[in-house]
Amino acid sequence: MNLRELLFLPINASAHGHEIDFVNYLFHIFMVVLLIGWGLFYFLCLFKFNKRANPKASYTGVTSHTSTWLEIAVVVFEAVILLAFAIPFWSKQVNAFPKRPDAMQVRVIAEQYAWNVHYSGADGVFGKTNLEYFDKQSNPLGIDPNDPAGKDDIHMINQLHLPKGKPAIIHLTSRDVVHSFSLPHMRVKQDVIPGMSIPTWFTPTKSGQFEIACAQLCGLGHYRMKGYLTVEDQETFDQWLANQTTAGGDGDEEFDDFWN
Repeated sequence: MNLRELLFLPINASAHGHEIDFVNYLFHIFMVVLLIGWGLFYFLCLFKFNKRANPKASYTGVTSHTSTWLEIAVVVFEAVILLAFAIPFWSKQVNAFPKRPDAMQVRVIAEQYAWNVHYSGADGVFGKTNLEYFDKQSNPLGIDPNDPAGKDDIHMINQLHLPKGKPAIIHLTSRDVVHSFSLPHMRVKQDVIPGMSIPTWFTPTKSGQFEIACAQLCGLGHYRMKGYLTVEDQETFDQWLANQTTAGGDGDEEFDDFWN
C-alpha cells in the first residue's frame, strides 16, 4: 500500500497532481509527528506533575525553554512548506497559464443543478453571448443568433470531453449562486462566482471517465449536481466532437431530456 492509498486519495490523472500530493503527504506526516509528540508530552505531564510526585505546589514553574524552541521549529517547518512548495506551485500552476496554441479552451457555466459545457466548434471561436438571447430550452448558452462564430458552437450538459496529454483551460462562471468546480482525480477545485469568468487549467494524463462534483453547498438539489469528464485520445475526441449537434442546430436532446 502506498501513501496515496493510505490517505484514501483518488488516483492522480493530471500532470500537476503529484506536486499537490507531495505537499499533502508532507502535511500529513507533519500532523502525525505533532500528534505523537504532543500526545507523549501530555502523558509525561500526567506522570511527572501529578499530586503524588509533587505534593507541594511549585510557584516557579518550568524554567526550561524547550517548549519555545519546539514552537519555533514548528513555525519554521510550516514556513518552509509554504515558501518552498505551496507558493511556487501556486505561481506556476495558477498564474502561469499555458501559452500553447493547441491548448483546449472550454467554457463551463454552472447553475442549479447542472454543468453547462460550451465548446467553440470547428472554427475555434466562441460565439458572442448575451442574457437577452438566453432561453432555457432553445438557447441555454445565450448565444447571439446573429453572430456567425456561434453557429458551430456545441453545448453539452454535465458532459465534458477532453483529449489526453493536452492542456485544458476551463473558463468557469455561474448563472445563479456560488458553486465549486471539483475534479478530485485531476486535483482541481475552483469556486465559481456569478458575474465572474474564472479560468483554471490542467493537463489530463489518464484516459477514462471521472466525476465532476460541486464542492459548494448550492441549494436543496446540491447532491445531484454531478457531471462527468471523459478523457480520451485525440483521434477519439475529434470524432466525438464532430458527431455533436451544434448549439444552433435542431434542438439539444440531452438538455431537453434533463429539464423534462
